[in-house]
Amino acid sequence: MVSDNVKRAERIISTYPEVFESLLEFERTRKLPKLYRRKRINLTIDENLLRRFKEYCHTRALNMSQLVEKKMLEEMKKT
Repeated sequence: MVSDNVKRAERIISTYPEVFESLLEFERTRKLPKLYRRKRINLTIDENLLRRFKEYCHTRALNMSQLVEKKMLEEMKKT
């Protein structure tokens, strides 16, 4: 019979595997890697649309990258 703590630990590990992978890396190297890495990308966007989007984000105090990431996740959830 598996205890509630073991079930809880397994659920947490399956939800946040990157955290535990980082801990394993730390055990091996004694250096803690970044958990959430960012990657710069190059896209070709219509200049007018980009200008309007920048203005939109600026006037609403939104982070452009975070907004794009959010919309990407929403789009992927549709399928």
